Amino acid sequence: SLVWAATPGMLLQKDERSSLHPLSLSWVLGYNSSLAVHSLMDGEDRVLLYVSSHMVVIHDVLGNRQFYLQGHMNDISCLSVSEDRRWVATADRGPDALIIVWDSFSRIPVHTIFKSHPEDGVSAIALSQDAKYLATISAGAVQRVCIWKWTLPTEKPVCSMELRPEFGYQDYVIFNPQNPHEFVSNSKTRVVFYLWGRDSTQGEHRASLLSPQTFNSVVGHFSQSVFHFNDSQALTGTSAGKLVVWDVVGLHTASKERWDKLPSTTAIKLVPMQKDSLTVLMVFESCIVTGDTKGQVKFYDGELHLLTCYSHSKVGPIQSISFSKPPSDLPDASSACSTSCTASSQPFLARNFILSTSDATVLHVATDRTNFEKVMEEAKQAVNAIACHPRQALVAVGSHCGLLKLWDYQQTKYLVSRIFIQAGIRCLSYDPKGYFLAAGFTDGSVYILDAISLQSSCEEFKFSHGPVTHISFSHDSKYLATADEKYSVTVYKRVLQNGRRSWEHLAGLHSHYKPIRSILFGVQLDSNEPRLLSLGEDRQLVEYDLNSSSKNHLVVLHRNRIEQDAVPLCLAWYPQLSTESFILTANNCYKMKLYNTTTKMCRKTLLGPTYGSPLEKIEILPTTNTMDPQKHYLAYVTKDKVGLQILPVDGNPHKSSAIICHPDGVSGLASSYDGRYIFTAGQNDCTVMKWEINLNALDAAAALGGEDLIPFYNLLDGGREGEFFRELEDYFYYAQLHSHGIDTLETRQVSTHIPLEEIPSVMRAIGFYPSEEKIEEMINEVKFSKYVETGEQVTKINLGDFIKLYINHRPAFGLSMQKIQQAFQVLGYDNENGDKVIDRGDLLLLLQCRGEHMTEDELAQCLTSLLGKRPGRGESEPDTNDPSGAAALTEEEIPEEITAEIFAADILGLRIAE
Repeated sequence: SLVWAATPGMLLQKDERSSLHPLSLSWVLGYNSSLAVHSLMDGEDRVLLYVSSHMVVIHDVLGNRQFYLQGHMNDISCLSVSEDRRWVATADRGPDALIIVWDSFSRIPVHTIFKSHPEDGVSAIALSQDAKYLATISAGAVQRVCIWKWTLPTEKPVCSMELRPEFGYQDYVIFNPQNPHEFVSNSKTRVVFYLWGRDSTQGEHRASLLSPQTFNSVVGHFSQSVFHFNDSQALTGTSAGKLVVWDVVGLHTASKERWDKLPSTTAIKLVPMQKDSLTVLMVFESCIVTGDTKGQVKFYDGELHLLTCYSHSKVGPIQSISFSKPPSDLPDASSACSTSCTASSQPFLARNFILSTSDATVLHVATDRTNFEKVMEEAKQAVNAIACHPRQALVAVGSHCGLLKLWDYQQTKYLVSRIFIQAGIRCLSYDPKGYFLAAGFTDGSVYILDAISLQSSCEEFKFSHGPVTHISFSHDSKYLATADEKYSVTVYKRVLQNGRRSWEHLAGLHSHYKPIRSILFGVQLDSNEPRLLSLGEDRQLVEYDLNSSSKNHLVVLHRNRIEQDAVPLCLAWYPQLSTESFILTANNCYKMKLYNTTTKMCRKTLLGPTYGSPLEKIEILPTTNTMDPQKHYLAYVTKDKVGLQILPVDGNPHKSSAIICHPDGVSGLASSYDGRYIFTAGQNDCTVMKWEINLNALDAAAALGGEDLIPFYNLLDGGREGEFFRELEDYFYYAQLHSHGIDTLETRQVSTHIPLEEIPSVMRAIGFYPSEEKIEEMINEVKFSKYVETGEQVTKINLGDFIKLYINHRPAFGLSMQKIQQAFQVLGYDNENGDKVIDRGDLLLLLQCRGEHMTEDELAQCLTSLLGKRPGRGESEPDTNDPSGAAALTEEEIPEEITAEIFAADILGLRIAE
């Protein structure tokens, strides 16, 4: 097998083959600085292994290459690497949490454990010294410890035990290197020692608690624990700069005799090592190694005598230490540490090592010359903003810590950076000519910078009253617009002053009453003047009149409500695929809509990608010379995925593709100027990912999905041969009869079409109940579908087009009981039993007064149809036109207090799955 034949360094000798997927990961910027960074290769080779979001990155620093271990659906919460650096164990938290053991030589996942800790995933993980066993601690409120022999083809632990809540949250675990049946874990306040046996599924554990009274000294919080190499003691580092020494001799006695009777483990000594907090504690050959908050790495012998120390003034709090494999030829300790701190006069040899700090910096330390070389320096807080240069292979990345970096994504190297101390960067945008880079900040300020040097082109502006969330330039670089968290749009203008061009504040407007989701510059259809639009969660699409606007007065040209109940989330100019111009939006109901750019009339509603969450951001990919000019593509991100969509959008699910990019949430999307790459920012995971686009793979997938109506048939319940389709055909042809008149005796002409007026009846007959506004949108969509080309209105629809209309307009996931319950949560009250109910009278009043209100006659007719019983022999039909008869029927059939379940099942007669 590939694993059996794998050798160290084999991965670095391979040339990566082009991916067969529409999107493939090409580079990752940033990493999880709360987890360890490991050195994988020998000698001077800089090959690092670290976690970025939901994947493990193997980074060949000198070769400027990256390789990825991809398999988790959630952010990786912990990892462990075997002593020989071959086996890597990773685990995550969240739904469908996994434990995966990887072969780092070949990148192959050799064992996956599903449902290991189904409650909340894993908080800590460790591989034994022989790499045969795996210890995990769950992340739930009640933690569980499990031992796995991952080399066996099983998903059941060989041993498990539950921890008591008073032990605190255990987030660190490590095996005894000399005995895989002993391990230790710790929280901030408790250290737990474990012993387990081969022939039992239950282990024993003892927790030890220290108080200031134990040694008449402040202990501090525990950080990490290790077993001493003398096999008789264990050590725990503390935030007070001390080491707790534990006696574990009784542990070994129990493991050799009656292991099921675990003796208590006691602290025999509290050793003050230094004043600064100890963050890392490890055993390295015959040394005890510590790292602290001042960036110092100290080596001690078995008696805790200082051997040597390495430090640098610019190194932050140490998060992890990883040594290279072969030893280096080093001078004695005194000369090795002459530039850092005093040390023992005993000869001391150490290997080069990799340091990672909690402020997201990775350094390589050469012990022979006490040289600290910075390998990586990434964002230490959330990455919120990315923007691609419109003419060069440059991408700007801004983070919440105020760090702005410019990166050459073709050469994969950083060019220049700038730190803004006063606030965090929230959004970025280049002007279309590539001269300026505008940055919006969390304190409401706006900077306009030189696109290459990142130096300020003018004084900062501060006219926004909240964090700036969106920023954009007009096509001619004459205007700059921003949106902020206070629902305001602010416009800046480039003017000529004293013979040179500069930027000035034009005006601002509180134009929305809910968060603004997008601002968008465009070009007037009849001129080259810019136009500006903003879209908010208040369902308002606002267009501004820039020509009529003056100092401190921003004029609104049009204000249109574009949704009835859905919430619009993003906005883009649709490519000119026909003679009519459109604006494209996506909403939280997985629908994409096309609006006429002039009238703002909804011209088409289409089913969008349905990959777990709605589209959050969309961007039309630039066309290149090598592409067919008639082909256009859309890039998008959802809550946790990035994807591509073939245009024109028509509801065909095979024309889109998506892949998980940032499980904890995507904050930014940008595309390269040549349309070859997509960049995504991960906000809380502090990473930016570069994705290579393969449009041929996307086109091939769409072709395999079938042509014409085949993809839409598959979206029907049962498909083309199913009962639902046969029922739809029956209703369709019955609508033809109804349009000709049921009782007519004239010769009927069989047709493949029905009049547009019959669309609502057929939709309702097959279980889709659109509102009156949606009915109007559907009819107008068909009626004006050919108006621009022919000047004529369409008056009928065939079965194939009706199926497309139904697929695109119906709820993406059908009727949901949850939506009805949410409505009752808003409109109802708690009754005596604690159920959410609506009073019968209130319900009837709401139906007549709110939303698309019904008249009393319409309500009476509907309720009679829903609740009326079939008359028996000799009985007459209820009079649907008699309100008093309907009222009597209402009181008889509808209880005074109505729950969501009664409303759905007993009144509407719907069978909805929970």
